[in-house]
Amino acid sequence: MTNSDYLIKATLKKISERVNNTFIEKIEEATNAAQEVPDILKKELENLKKEIIDEAKRMEEEVMENDTFNQSNKSNNPTINKTLKKIELINNKLEILNQLIDK
Repeated sequence: MTNSDYLIKATLKKISERVNNTFIEKIEEATNAAQEVPDILKKELENLKKEIIDEAKRMEEEVMENDTFNQSNKSNNPTINKTLKKIELINNKLEILNQLIDK
């Protein structure tokens, strides 16, 4: 064999070693990343669950506040009740008009 043959064989051997090492490293990195995915997904789902529960509580509190406000606005006076009903009707009609205007 000539020096050229040895150079070519050595080059192929070293390139093959480097490719194998790089390939093995990348497979290890991918394996590690794949192992982390379930933990990441679990954390994200837990955060989403917490956010949903917090939002539900906030909405429930909002409804309760509105109910409390409506209860405090009710009166035994028939004139006030009649006026409140008219105001509610007017608000409903305004809402319908606003929807028509927006279209």
